[in-house]
Amino acid sequence: MSNLNTEKVLNVRHWTDRLFSFQTTRDPGFRFRSGEFVMIGIEVNGKPLLRAYSVASANYDDKLEFFSIKVQNGPLTSRLQHLAVGDSIVVGRKPTGTLVLDNLENGRNIYLLATGTGLAPFASLIRDPEIYNRFDKVVLVHGCREVAELSYGEALVEQLRNDEFLSEDAEKKLLYYPTVTREPFRNRGRITDLMQSGKLYSDLGLEPLSAAEDRVMICGSPEMLKDLKDMLLAQDFSEGNTGEPGQFVIEKAFVEK
Repeated sequence: MSNLNTEKVLNVRHWTDRLFSFQTTRDPGFRFRSGEFVMIGIEVNGKPLLRAYSVASANYDDKLEFFSIKVQNGPLTSRLQHLAVGDSIVVGRKPTGTLVLDNLENGRNIYLLATGTGLAPFASLIRDPEIYNRFDKVVLVHGCREVAELSYGEALVEQLRNDEFLSEDAEKKLLYYPTVTREPFRNRGRITDLMQSGKLYSDLGLEPLSAAEDRVMICGSPEMLKDLKDMLLAQDFSEGNTGEPGQFVIEKAFVEK
């Protein structure tokens, strides 16, 4: 297990019966870029059971944070959801992923489009001063089925707007747009529909999405990834990856296990 660090759970918070987050200690030698994911897990019968999780904490924080769904029959999440303070988890030493600012060309506004726990990498990115230095507006769009599932994101944005160092940037540049599909709420509908109808832009007072001006990051369900990728390609956006920056990037290592 030389490629794994052992960390202690510092706190656990259950947001709904399906969603929870937890924080752990952070090895001083562990480095990651905002938006990357890492393999984490627990030991089962003497062997590590691992899954890919985006790191939700800021890259400068002395703690690690993760945001997870609960899958009752999932090999890992059925166990992770019962974590308690003081428990141990293992964390891989080699973070990776495509949702990093280096993989995007410069632009006007950046759209961070997430469904469910796909919010996690953006929880790290919106706490990174670099994103505010590079873009005029940071547009965080989070789609869920029910209003309660927005709680983690709402608390995150509220915390950021009161942050000692980032509150000014967040106040001026961060636009947060939560939306749900199954309950009454001020914003209703799937992210793709809200973009195609133009409602998202009109609600936020922004010009419609432009490949020449705007950049996009996407993390969520496989269906959401496909629909948004198809939509962006149809608008002549180019997909970026490691070594070749583009106008949008997608994270395919989404966890629901």
